[in-house]
Amino acid sequence: MRHLTSVARLAAAATVLTVLAACGGTEPAAAPPAPAQPSEPAPPTEATEAPEPSAAAPVDACALVSKEDAEKLAGTPLDDPLPSGETCWFTGPVSGPVAQVEVHVGDGAKKILDIDRDLKHEFETLSGIGDEAYLEEGMVFVNVSGVWVAIRLVRTDDMAKYDERLTELARTVAGRL
Repeated sequence: MRHLTSVARLAAAATVLTVLAACGGTEPAAAPPAPAQPSEPAPPTEATEAPEPSAAAPVDACALVSKEDAEKLAGTPLDDPLPSGETCWFTGPVSGPVAQVEVHVGDGAKKILDIDRDLKHEFETLSGIGDEAYLEEGMVFVNVSGVWVAIRLVRTDDMAKYDERLTELARTVAGRL
């Protein structure tokens, strides 16, 4: 600490001398002496923190729900999956019927659940599936060892008829995690 204070004082003195010389003052004095080196080098500090554990490998959303699983859930043929980050999309062909299955994994899945709770959506707790699981209209959430998965089904008919399929798919996905 004393060393830093001396360096700061020397730097300030050099600045003052430079300003005085620039303003036409007397000739500058000799350059200030170099800062004194400590007599003993400080011992190297050892890391006291444990290394951070390596992050778990990300879960592939398209591997959790196969095209066959998505088609069984939707009750109609779907196009090949489209992966996007921690999400996998299965969409119905343009010829119809309207159908889409979304699979979200990780923080995004948990965020969807949190938003739906804030919006006061109605949930049914599904027991015996993962560490926790919830069903809401057209969507199911499952958590296994801290990994959240959200599966959303988009159809234009009564979503209640898909509740059993959503529950079964949640059970399947929990077994794959």
